[in-house]
Amino acid sequence: MKKALFSAALVVALPIGAHAQVPTTGFYIGAEGGVNWMLNTSSNTTFWGGGVSVTGTTNAYPNTGWAAGGMIGYDFGGPRVELEGVYRSNTATANISGISGSAGVSFNQTGIMANVLYDFMSGQTITPYIGAGAGIAFTNAAALGGSSSSTQFAYQGIVGVGWNIDSQFRLNLDGRYFGTTSPTYNYSGNFAGTAYGLNGSYPNNNFSIMASLQYKFGAPAEAAPPPPPPVQAPSFMVFFDWDRANLSQQALATIKQAADAYKAKGNARITATGHTDTSGPESYNMALSLRRANAVKDALVRDGVPATAITVIGKGEQGLLVPTADGVREPQNRRVVIVLQ
Repeated sequence: MKKALFSAALVVALPIGAHAQVPTTGFYIGAEGGVNWMLNTSSNTTFWGGGVSVTGTTNAYPNTGWAAGGMIGYDFGGPRVELEGVYRSNTATANISGISGSAGVSFNQTGIMANVLYDFMSGQTITPYIGAGAGIAFTNAAALGGSSSSTQFAYQGIVGVGWNIDSQFRLNLDGRYFGTTSPTYNYSGNFAGTAYGLNGSYPNNNFSIMASLQYKFGAPAEAAPPPPPPVQAPSFMVFFDWDRANLSQQALATIKQAADAYKAKGNARITATGHTDTSGPESYNMALSLRRANAVKDALVRDGVPATAITVIGKGEQGLLVPTADGVREPQNRRVVIVLQ
């Protein structure tokens, strides 16, 4: 039975379709619980009491029990390692060959296990996994009013499937085999006024179905969406001859486009900002830039834009489109910029 379980643990689970997630790494903690089936046991037992001493075979028939525990581990995004503690409890009915009657027995064991697990498709919502563990088990067997405890080497194999609810919470369901080296018992007591003693050992093999809920620390927060790109206001540029404020046919066509854009928008403001190059006196250029802006305004009004929707600004030599030294005639700097807002 042990070999069958360990062989099954080495078989890769079939892929399960699920929505992809970003796998996360980090420490996690969890709590678990489920049912435990302890296999029937047969062992050699020596019993003395009431003036008799009998060495015979003890047969124990455990009932379905329960298991509960928790773990702390680290997820590497596929491989996982964890330290786990699980308490298992079963009751049983036992008899000794050569002695009539039967007695109730309780088996309790606490396993402290170091587990190594591997998640298949760790980036998916549904994640099959396998694992194995080794550690120690503190066992206790009680019957006829007495009990005996021992410490044994423990081992287990695990096959399961996990559901990544989100980047922090995970729900698991798995089946596992848990076994130990054979616990011993040796105790004496007084039962129904008769002194007795009992000693022997028994095999300890268990199958469990466990459900667990895990919480992962430090899972990355979802990145905030990038800010929307800034909306650029529609703009147009018209250019002028040197020391002139009159509009060319090309400039009039551009102004017509600006007027049509205004009408399509329905409710807007227009700013016409005039500029000059660096040739000529600065004070003269300031006035020239304003004349150019007003010439554009007049053309916009003729094309159907209300005068009240237009603001004119003169900047003279400020805001050069092409930086130049003072006194340079640069055609691209002699312009009016029309902006719809």
